[in-house]
Amino acid sequence: MQIDETDKALIALLADNARMPVADLARRLGLARTTVQARIERLVAQGHIAGFTVQRGPALRPPLRATVLISIEPRSGPAVLSRLKSLPRVETVHTTTGRVDLIATLSADSTEELDRTLDLIGAAKGVNSSESLIHLTTRIDRGA
Repeated sequence: MQIDETDKALIALLADNARMPVADLARRLGLARTTVQARIERLVAQGHIAGFTVQRGPALRPPLRATVLISIEPRSGPAVLSRLKSLPRVETVHTTTGRVDLIATLSADSTEELDRTLDLIGAAKGVNSSESLIHLTTRIDRGA
């Protein structure tokens, strides 16, 4: 089933603050509380909302973050992904198009921990090369 503009507005409000009470959502949308609750349940059931989560604030985020561009050997994707999944400092991995095959996001509490993880990625069987980009200052953060 398609979602309408009201559903999109509801999802935007929840994305901004998933803890907003249904009564507040209803007031902002100009709808009855029961209508908003029913819409939320329908959006979840249809897979438009995959879940509700907590985002760590700056005080709880590890102080060091990096993006790693990874080139891999042909047909080594499953093995490399398995290795990356085993590394606790690896937060996300995306397949890409272009000059690299994977992009990984890392977080660490120290430069030693980050360096150790980067070494493990570079030494992983099937990895041709990797390039790390250390995050400095966050200029925009929309709750990623």
